[in-house]
Amino acid sequence: MSKREPELKITAEEIQRIQKIIKEVRAKNDKEFVRTGKQKTYYITTFGCQMNAHDSEKLIGMVEQMGYTPADKEKEADFILYNTCCVRENAEHKVFGKLGALKHVKARNNDLKIVLCGCMMQQEKVLNTIKQKYRHVDLIFGTFNLYKFPELFLASIETSGMIIDIWKEHKEIMEDLPSIRKYKFKACVNIMYGCNNFCTYCIVPFVRGRERSRSPEDIVQEIKDLVQDGVKEIMLLGQNVNSYGKNLEDQTSFAELLYKINEVEGLERIRFMTSHPKDLSDELIEAMRSCEKVCKHLHLPIQAGSTKILTAMNRKYTKEEYTLLARKIQDAIPGIALTTDIIVGFPGETEEDFQDTLDILKEIQFHSAYTFLYSIRSGTPAATMDDQVIEEVAQERFSRLLGVLNPIILTHSEALIGKTIEVLVEEVSKQAEGILAGRSDQNHLVHFAGKEELIGQIVSVKIIEAKTFYVVGEKV
Repeated sequence: MSKREPELKITAEEIQRIQKIIKEVRAKNDKEFVRTGKQKTYYITTFGCQMNAHDSEKLIGMVEQMGYTPADKEKEADFILYNTCCVRENAEHKVFGKLGALKHVKARNNDLKIVLCGCMMQQEKVLNTIKQKYRHVDLIFGTFNLYKFPELFLASIETSGMIIDIWKEHKEIMEDLPSIRKYKFKACVNIMYGCNNFCTYCIVPFVRGRERSRSPEDIVQEIKDLVQDGVKEIMLLGQNVNSYGKNLEDQTSFAELLYKINEVEGLERIRFMTSHPKDLSDELIEAMRSCEKVCKHLHLPIQAGSTKILTAMNRKYTKEEYTLLARKIQDAIPGIALTTDIIVGFPGETEEDFQDTLDILKEIQFHSAYTFLYSIRSGTPAATMDDQVIEEVAQERFSRLLGVLNPIILTHSEALIGKTIEVLVEEVSKQAEGILAGRSDQNHLVHFAGKEELIGQIVSVKIIEAKTFYVVGEKV
């Protein structure tokens, strides 16, 4: 067996250099506050997946250390950052629309700093568009050099014109970045970066690079630190967590990592995403079954129910193989909630192929699904495939898909009526005053009446009513 490349980390000297730059920007802002009495403010908008959301937590951590406070409104901020996503075309259109609106804001306030980062910025076509049409942008960086943000931002403050710093590949993994979490009691932890799968519809491997796993020691230590800071639930993140450890010298598997994390004292819940079906092993199923802190919820994207379409997508499994795997998981872990991703309208999809997708929905009885209309992504093999499905047909199939899926989701919700479940209370519900919202072990969204001091606690709730996408209960 060939020896794998060891994980590369940023040196302690580089970390110290970045921290020094953060302090330098903070000193500038403190002087400005003394002179004007006005605190510098920021506004960050995040598009896309939980990996992007976690990156934004790190960016917010650095921004606040540099002396910025959150702005109530985007157009009132001194610094606006968009952390972009390129998985869906709609997300790109939103970014360009927002940039167009900011042109007038920048004209009225030349001191405003506009910053772009994330997956969109790794595409040459996008960069060329921004350079031609959105010259009011001050700073652009990508997915591989997040840690350099303070240095690039300082350069933007001290110079005029657009600064672009895009790395074509990942170099080192940066540990110890400050971050500001949305919730004090739960957090995301990156266990790996990048993807090696090259699904034909997906641009992620081109903008996030090849798979790179963090060491288990660093991951466990980060989780221990988070628990010390009040975290009860962690979400392990990776484009394909099931292939964790393959580039490490000791090749620690994802299952072995779960056992290590399960031993962290004070941690109460472990979640993870995303799992690729082709790499989900019996060892991992056993780890999920035997680790009491691992939630009974697995997100296992199928994308399509037709083996022909799965082959065209380069998913490396068949409809039958996915079905057998799902049944094995359900048998090994009774009560587990399986959720999935489904793409409708992939090139070459026929009515028969679509019926295969409906069949697997009925057979597996997913608890929920993220459903998408196929979106052409420039630079992917699927973008140039023959037999692109016309929009009207795809839309009609999408409606029929929801017509099958939503009643299945409602059935799972109704099955909870009369049961008492444990809920991690997350926030005040937006639906009504005095109502709290949280998540069960199976990831059901639960609403119930309660006081705000319950937020961050795990409480027992008896379910009394079921809706399609949430349930209503009473605190026991």
